[in-house]
Amino acid sequence: MTSAVKNESPRKTTGKKGLQQHRNIGIMAHIDAGKTTVTERILFLTQRIHKTGEVHDGAATMDYLEEEQKRGITIASAATSCEWNGHSVNIIDTPGHVDFTAEVERSLRVLDGAIAVFDAVSGVEAQSETVWRQADRYRVPRICFINKMDRVGSDFAGAVDSIVQRLGANPVPIHLPVGAEKDFEGVIDLVRMKFYRFLEEGEGRTYEELEIPEHISDEAQLHRHEMLDKVAEYNDQLLDLFLEDKEIPEDLVYEALRTGTLKMAITPVLAGSALKHKGVRFMLDAVVDFLPSPLDVPPVEGTDIDDESVKLQRKAENDEPLSVMAFKTIAEQTGDLTFVRVYSGVLEKGARLLNPRTGKHERISRLMKVHANKREMIDSAPAGEIAAVIGLKNTITGDTLCDPDKPIALDKITFPDAVISVSVEPKSSNDRDKLSEVIGKIMREDPTFKAQTVEATGQLIISGMGELHLEVIINRLKSEFKLEVLTGRPKVAYKQRLEHKVETEARYVRQSGGRGQFAVACVRFEPVETKDNKLEFVDEVKGGSVPREYINCVAGGLKEMFESGGRTGYPFVNVRAALYDGKAHDVDSSEMAFHNAGMLAFRQAMENNIVLLEPYMKVEVRVPEEFLGSVVGDLNSRRGEVSEVDSQGDLRVVRALVPIAEMFAYSSALRGATQGRGSYAMEFFEYRDLPRNMQAKVLAGEDN
Repeated sequence: MTSAVKNESPRKTTGKKGLQQHRNIGIMAHIDAGKTTVTERILFLTQRIHKTGEVHDGAATMDYLEEEQKRGITIASAATSCEWNGHSVNIIDTPGHVDFTAEVERSLRVLDGAIAVFDAVSGVEAQSETVWRQADRYRVPRICFINKMDRVGSDFAGAVDSIVQRLGANPVPIHLPVGAEKDFEGVIDLVRMKFYRFLEEGEGRTYEELEIPEHISDEAQLHRHEMLDKVAEYNDQLLDLFLEDKEIPEDLVYEALRTGTLKMAITPVLAGSALKHKGVRFMLDAVVDFLPSPLDVPPVEGTDIDDESVKLQRKAENDEPLSVMAFKTIAEQTGDLTFVRVYSGVLEKGARLLNPRTGKHERISRLMKVHANKREMIDSAPAGEIAAVIGLKNTITGDTLCDPDKPIALDKITFPDAVISVSVEPKSSNDRDKLSEVIGKIMREDPTFKAQTVEATGQLIISGMGELHLEVIINRLKSEFKLEVLTGRPKVAYKQRLEHKVETEARYVRQSGGRGQFAVACVRFEPVETKDNKLEFVDEVKGGSVPREYINCVAGGLKEMFESGGRTGYPFVNVRAALYDGKAHDVDSSEMAFHNAGMLAFRQAMENNIVLLEPYMKVEVRVPEEFLGSVVGDLNSRRGEVSEVDSQGDLRVVRALVPIAEMFAYSSALRGATQGRGSYAMEFFEYRDLPRNMQAKVLAGEDN
């Protein structure tokens, strides 16, 4: 058996570096699958860092927030960049916990490709399913890395099969692992048909290239044939050779794999163990070989700022008009640090840009590249680049910045609604103003975090994606901002809808000497499916019964009640309101009178006509067999609907839909029921009608 110890990639790339040699990628997966460790090994291998820090020690480069180091999880997406094989690679390490799904959402919106990391023992888990769907929605091509092949119970074939079964994807293994668990020694590259043995002493930089051992040669040939069968349709020349059973050049295989990946028809799969530095270099090669450059993705789409029906496009070229998207904000003492993706044109320091949402101009005072919490000043960022800006005054996540002479509004990032809330108040009344300021900062950073003051009580209510989300924010208030706060118990973020179609006549008439207030609005309300669950307002006024200048005022009053929720305080969803008649007075009518008439009309429509909606969570619980009965029984007692029970090794996986109101403090209940051996994950699924008997309790303030 011939052997050669190597410390460079099997495939070398040459040529002038340009946009084709650029990659913007994210690393995504379920919590604990090893995303941050993968990123750490990439940075070490590319010599961006010279010593690896471990997540479990709180020393990972990308987990630089205090809360991340304390908990051993990623909370905020972190950006960095490195060089590999003649290519520049921007990497965003995203969180795996569902409570921080906004970080994944906004990252995928601006990335061109992704590495999906899976645990070789667990395969596809709850949150990996969620991020996969998010990547599908944003049309992000990806490769898969089956991590932790050295763990007890690792099963490469099982993990690949779970990608098919749970995700409906078309995984194409290009690696065949040799050995598993403590005997995991290397992989067979099914394209080059070589055996790469990992050297324990090489820290991932070196490996041994060998001929395929005879005892697994037949198995390797079988898997190669399966791979070629799946990719042949993406290259005509390869297909002809495959059908004729002739020798196929490896370059044709790489071309076919790349074409299929970019079309999102296939997903190449590799194997390794990031913690032990095994297989990371080959994953980096796959990033370069198969994931898109900014030139490989379709032009970014947007709309004319004066007419949303007019669609515009911008290509990833430096001589195109400038278009930039802000996708992440970090509020700092010296001003907000805003991460941006340059889609077209060149972003230069000192540039004056238009924000179409606000209609205001912003100046780029400082421009930089960011490596976790370190910064490097730059003068410009070309098309396809990810950079950070200091100096933006009125720009938030999802905003477009563009050339004022050739404006465009890029498609926005959508975020899920909050499902849980708590009340917060400072221990010292002197801290009230500081608390408001800090809450404002956190809201700028995190689009899924909401805060509002209840006018009747003056109470500050904060809302988020789950208990962990709010717990992290409250801990930040205490540790980072030195604010001592008192919190109420968690509350469900209910919503409400109208039950029946109803017509109302709202008469807002006030006379208190001098000029009065007069407005009559006749509005028909219907519960309907609307775009984004928002209020749909229809103007059906005939004959000028409501003067044109007052129609928008009625709409404004309706919208205010729709969002505030009236006496219940829960926002509405899916309402169509048609203003079909009304009356005005030549002297006493005013914009305010018709605004109030709109609010009154909505209040009247609510009388004995509302249904509360509660958030249901998709829950996945993993427990040893002996605890299965008690866990299923407990979920049923929480109004849960168990949809399936799977086996995975010596564990049983229970999947269910459960109202979030029944899931508070579930982690401690599960620990007690399973002697600490159970684990669970949950994510928002949908809103459903709250049972009538429970609705009465919630409205009476006995629940929630």
